[in-house]
Amino acid sequence: MRRAPSSALPGPEPSERHDWETLRTLVPYLWEYKGRVLLALSCLVAAKGANVAVPLIFKRLIDALDITPGQALIVVPAALLLAYGVLRFSTSMFTELREIVFARVTQQAVRNISLQVFRHLHSLSLRFHLERQTGGLTRDIERGTRSIGSLISYTLYSILPTLVEMGLVIGILFAQYDAVFGAITLTALAIYITFTVVVTNWRTALRRQANELDSAANARAIDSLINFETVKYFNNEEWEARRYDEQLQKWAWAQVKNQYSLSMLNTGQAAIIAIAVTAMMWQAASRVASGAMTLGDIVLVNAFLIQLYIPLNFLGVIYREIRQSLTDIERMFKLMNEHREVADSPGAMALPPGPATVEFQAVGFAYDPKRSILFDVSFAIPAGDTVAVVGHSGSGKSTLARLLYRFYDVQAGAVRVNGVDVRGLTQASLRAAIGIVPQDTVLFNDTLLYNIQYGRPEASREEVEAAARAAQLEVFIQRLPDGYETRVGERGLKLSGGEKQRVAIARALLKNPAILIFDEATSALDSKTEKAIQAQLEQAALGRTALVIAHRLSTVMNADRILVLDQGRVIEQGTHAALVDAGGAYAQMWALQQEEQGGPMDDLVPVPAT
Repeated sequence: MRRAPSSALPGPEPSERHDWETLRTLVPYLWEYKGRVLLALSCLVAAKGANVAVPLIFKRLIDALDITPGQALIVVPAALLLAYGVLRFSTSMFTELREIVFARVTQQAVRNISLQVFRHLHSLSLRFHLERQTGGLTRDIERGTRSIGSLISYTLYSILPTLVEMGLVIGILFAQYDAVFGAITLTALAIYITFTVVVTNWRTALRRQANELDSAANARAIDSLINFETVKYFNNEEWEARRYDEQLQKWAWAQVKNQYSLSMLNTGQAAIIAIAVTAMMWQAASRVASGAMTLGDIVLVNAFLIQLYIPLNFLGVIYREIRQSLTDIERMFKLMNEHREVADSPGAMALPPGPATVEFQAVGFAYDPKRSILFDVSFAIPAGDTVAVVGHSGSGKSTLARLLYRFYDVQAGAVRVNGVDVRGLTQASLRAAIGIVPQDTVLFNDTLLYNIQYGRPEASREEVEAAARAAQLEVFIQRLPDGYETRVGERGLKLSGGEKQRVAIARALLKNPAILIFDEATSALDSKTEKAIQAQLEQAALGRTALVIAHRLSTVMNADRILVLDQGRVIEQGTHAALVDAGGAYAQMWALQQEEQGGPMDDLVPVPAT
């Protein structure tokens, strides 16, 4: 059967990761608490030892009652019944102790792995996050973290106790009774385990397919809900529902096949156990009838059969769950092996605080090898200066900001800060020195206070309010019933474009970085607000190194230098006055914008930056 392709993650199919590799990955997280692990295992052995001893005491009790009923009622049963009660209690007590001791191990392992995956995802390149689908990725992580706890519990709480108990029971059967009892038990175990493994391995492929279809359906639903405004703009609710239902139909059929296979497995397991139980009881009854075994012996064999039947049947269920858990966490563990396109070099140094110079030295870059974006771009921004980059959409302006942030590494040339190639700096120190106001501002689904304070989480309330005032946000916030505690909605959808952009400006000002990047920072603002904020931005840029990416030329007239970028190449550079006087590409853009506006430049309709 063809497996549905994964829509959430690139890379090899999960089946390529061996189950033993997954288990080996878990061991270090468990062994970190080896004292608790060993104590839990000791409790496990004690619990199973007490559980197996119960039928032995019960056999002696039955035999004593059968041989000397007068004495047994007075002396023998009292001691045996006391031992019986103590063993029963010991089984439960040691089982609960094992649970209590091991609970911290399980939860800490889940916590540590989840945190490691989360950190690794944030360390991956921008390219990975642009290509992934949020819905499928979050579902994979959710299933993976849940299955880690299940896998640990199934392995150490169920598999090992069952094996210990079966070993004790088989050993007693071989030691105290005819070898035929042990042979029947071992044969049934071998057939049962072989049947379970073969059928469950077949079912694993069905489970994996169902998971992939589930992730694909979830990704499609979330993608549609995130873009609900676009759906409504084009009246495509039913279209989206049909697309979602297409995935649900595939998932439902995969689940039906999964249930068919489960029923077949359960039926086969029940048949094997029924045949084994019948054979064992036939042998025991024959020996009791011939006088070779006592009533206590047949009670003992029956009790052992019950003790074997329950964990053996449970072992089949657990094996299936373990395989399903391994299938579920394969995709999450694969994330931890996802290659970091941008990583700190072994000798990376921290960028010291203070003023910073920026230099692009013969930079060449392409997102896709088939299509280059930048060609031999060179320019420098002295510390404290403001350099603006203008050009038509698609010329590569915003790519400069991404390279400075080191979201990508250049393929040719170098980007330098304070004379050091950014590839030789730690990413944390580099990005700590840069603040950005992007064109498309995305906010957290939290309060205005949280979103502004995100620029510097340790900032005080007074500092947050000062940044809001500088970004012309204070009047807007004062009109809100909940003020700074107003929630902005998912991705900031409760705010207008201009309001979101002012939050981004406040956040960048609060960070107080050495380098500022304004990527169409006022493109979503009205003329009046833009004029007010433009003055604040120019004030904020004083004493800082600033890179301004703009389409609206009126916003960069006061820059120390303006670069004109065209199809990835710097074709002109100079001050506003010098470029206008030169009569080149910049002068033509200036004249065109004046002609299109027919008035003040401030009201131009912004064109998205590249």
